[in-house]
Amino acid sequence: MTVARGSGRDDVAGGAGRRWRGEAGRAEAQAAREAAAQAFYEVDTLQRDVRINVETVAAADSSPGAQRAVADFAAISQRVDQVSTAYISALDAVDLDAEELSPGAAAQARQRLDHSRQQLLQAKAELEQFAAYLEPLQSAAAAQLAQVAPAVERAKQAWLAASNALDAAKAARLGTDAQSRALAELGPQLRVLGEGAGKHGVQPILRTAADVQRAAEGIRAAAERLPQQAAEIDRALSSLRTRTQALQTRAEQVGPVLSELRRRFSEGCWQDLQHVPDQAQDAARQALAQLSDAERARNEQRFADAQAVIQRVRTLLTTADGSVALANDRLHALNEAQRAPQDEIERTRFALRDAQRLAMAGRNAPDPRHAQPLDAALERLERAATGLTGRHPDYWHFLTETAAVRETAASVVQAIRAEKGMPSSR
Repeated sequence: MTVARGSGRDDVAGGAGRRWRGEAGRAEAQAAREAAAQAFYEVDTLQRDVRINVETVAAADSSPGAQRAVADFAAISQRVDQVSTAYISALDAVDLDAEELSPGAAAQARQRLDHSRQQLLQAKAELEQFAAYLEPLQSAAAAQLAQVAPAVERAKQAWLAASNALDAAKAARLGTDAQSRALAELGPQLRVLGEGAGKHGVQPILRTAADVQRAAEGIRAAAERLPQQAAEIDRALSSLRTRTQALQTRAEQVGPVLSELRRRFSEGCWQDLQHVPDQAQDAARQALAQLSDAERARNEQRFADAQAVIQRVRTLLTTADGSVALANDRLHALNEAQRAPQDEIERTRFALRDAQRLAMAGRNAPDPRHAQPLDAALERLERAATGLTGRHPDYWHFLTETAAVRETAASVVQAIRAEKGMPSSR
C-alpha cells in the first residue's frame, strides 16, 4: 500500500512538471510570436513608407540613378515579401493558444518564430539602408512634386475662367464658336492632369499644366474681348458712315474748284483732275455698300470678316479723300505760283546753293558726281522760270519742275553727307 501511495505521488509530481514545462514552452513561444509580430509590423510599415518615396522618385525623376533605385527597391521588396511569407507560415503552423499544445510543438513554433524575427530584422536593416540611400533622390523629387498641385490648380482655374467668360459672351448673344472649340480641345490635356504625375511623370504634367493655363488664358482673353470687338466695330461703322457722307459733300464741292481751274489756268494744270468728282462719288457708293456687308457680318458675329471689310473701306475712303483734297491743294498751289512765282524760284535757288556749298566744302573743285546733277538742275530751273510766259502759263508744270529741282538738290546733299559720314539732314 505504502509503495502504491508513493508511486501515486511520483505520478502526480511528474504530471505537474510536464504541465509546468508545457506552459513555460507555450509562454516562450507566445513571446516569440509577439516579438516576431512587432518586427513584421515595423518591416511592413517601413516598406510602405519606402515604397511611397520610391514612387515619388519614379514620378519626378527619369535619370539613370532614379531608375536604378526603382530596380533596387523591387529586388529588396521581393526579398522582404519572401521573409514576410515565411513569417506568416510560421505563425499559422501552430496554434499557440490551443488547450492541447505539446511542449515539442511549442518549442518548434518558438524556433520558427525566432528565425522569422531575425529574418525580418535583417530585412528592416536592408530597408533602412536603402531608405538612407534614397533620401537625396526623394527630397529632390518631393520638391518637384510640390510644384505639381499648384500648377494643376492654376491650369484648372484658368480653364474655369475661360469657361465662365464664354458663358458671359453667350449670354450677351455674341458668337463664341471658335473659342468654344478651342476650349473643348483642351479636354484630353485636362484628363492627363487628372491622372496625375504618378502615371505621366512630373515634368510632362508641369508642361501640360502650363500649356493648358496658357491656352485657357488666351481663350478667356479672346472671349472677354468679344464685347469690346463688337463695340469697336460699331464705332468704326458709325465713323466710316460719317466719313463717307463727308466725302460725298466734298466731292460735290470739287466741281466749282475744277471750274475755277479751267477758267484761270491752262489745261495742263487741271486735266488730270477731271475725273475726281465722279471717282469720289463712286468710292462713296462702294463704301456704303461695303459698310452694309460689314454690318451684316457684325450682326452675324463674324467679327473677323467685319473688320476686314472695315479696313478695305478705310483704304478706299483714304484714297478718295486724297483725290478730293488734291483738287483744293492744286488750286491753292497754283494761286501761290501765279501770285508770286519769284518766291518759288528763290526757294528752289536756295536749295541749290545750299547743295553747291556743301559740294565745295574743303575742295577746290566739286566732285563731278555732285556738280553735274546740280548744274543740270540749275538749267532745269532756268527753263521752268522762262516758261512762265504767254497768256496762260503752265504753272503746274512750273511747280513740278521746281519740286524736281529741289529733290535733286536734296539727293546730292544726302549723298555727300553719307560719303563724309555725316548724320542725315532728313
